[in-house]
Amino acid sequence: MAENQTSQVQHPLIREGLMPQEEKLDTAVRRQRLVIGIPCEPDKDESRVPLTPEAVEILVGRGHEILVEQNAGRSANYSDTDYSERGAYILTSHEQVLRADIVLKVAPLNKDDIQLLKGKQTILSSLHLQSQQQEYIAGLLQKKVTAIAFENIKDEHDTYPVVNSMSSIAGITAIHIAAELLSTAHGGKGVMLGGIPGISPTEVVILGSGTVAEYATRAAIGLGALVKVFDNSVHRLRRLQTNVGFPVYTSIFHPNVLEKSLRSADVLIGALHIQENKPRFLITEDMVKTMKRGSVIIDVSIDQGGCIETSECRPLSDPVYVKHNVIHYSVPNLPSRVARTASIALSNVFLPLLLEIGETGSIEKAIKFNTGFRNGVYIFNGILTSKTIADLFSLPFQDINLLMAAF
Repeated sequence: MAENQTSQVQHPLIREGLMPQEEKLDTAVRRQRLVIGIPCEPDKDESRVPLTPEAVEILVGRGHEILVEQNAGRSANYSDTDYSERGAYILTSHEQVLRADIVLKVAPLNKDDIQLLKGKQTILSSLHLQSQQQEYIAGLLQKKVTAIAFENIKDEHDTYPVVNSMSSIAGITAIHIAAELLSTAHGGKGVMLGGIPGISPTEVVILGSGTVAEYATRAAIGLGALVKVFDNSVHRLRRLQTNVGFPVYTSIFHPNVLEKSLRSADVLIGALHIQENKPRFLITEDMVKTMKRGSVIIDVSIDQGGCIETSECRPLSDPVYVKHNVIHYSVPNLPSRVARTASIALSNVFLPLLLEIGETGSIEKAIKFNTGFRNGVYIFNGILTSKTIADLFSLPFQDINLLMAAF
């Protein structure tokens, strides 16, 4: 494999002779050749891949080296040939891919993967802190890696691009799944999600008013359903209605109003962000019992524990179950059900970040100068920098902003 190479790139003001001499040393950039490894996801329910072949082609064109483990993109319908024709190296060795300078994957590393790391690398993946154990953090610290949780990365608009894109996909997909489960073929009520002239429209109740709720609302309205959205914030409800651009029934969580809506609902979508120190279950088991036979519940917030008491965290291979004559569907990684679309969305976020790292000259400089990227860092060169993780596991930490000031 080719070794990392650097080349001198000058700020345009230097080339024009307009930059003060004392600033020239600070603005000269050394472009770095990145070696990026994309391993297979061991979890059979994780079908996404972080970079598409098209993104790989752009990175290779900029001089970077991409190592893709054999069949890494298969579940998203990307073949090894798709990647190799764009310049990626296809490797059969899982360990060799994990020894790349930057390891890019969707799910967090497992303990076996951590042992295979060469150390002093960059790990860019999800964190899923709520399901992590202290040994995961300890393993990464021991390897002295820089670990970045992509769900915490911010963009120039101070929003979370990965979370927003996956939430958009989850909201739309939830409505598509509900439509399937309502059909006779899946043991549902045998009704169409939506409405046609002369037939009362399907009723959809959505809990929450964030991105998942917004896109679920858009999809349901587009099919002709009658949608009711509940949240505890009038501001967020107003924002959702403005973003949707169509009159939507909205209400704060009045118990009587919510319970009445549940009794007539054909579909219930749980799209709440679960907050700490707040009751987890908004919809109790007794409330579920009042719902119509053959109605459908999809708890998108199950990855945070769920907001419906009868929800169970189920794998994509066995997602459907029935409780109290109500069909339930609750999986923690709903976007993986449409793996190719989700992979493209992830790739759209990671590609510009990787290009920026290469142009900046190092991962450390990218973290120093890009505060949104820095927001995702929870370990920097073997130093824990996340106060949240430190508090959770009673570990020492250092503020990443102070580390960058001294870098």
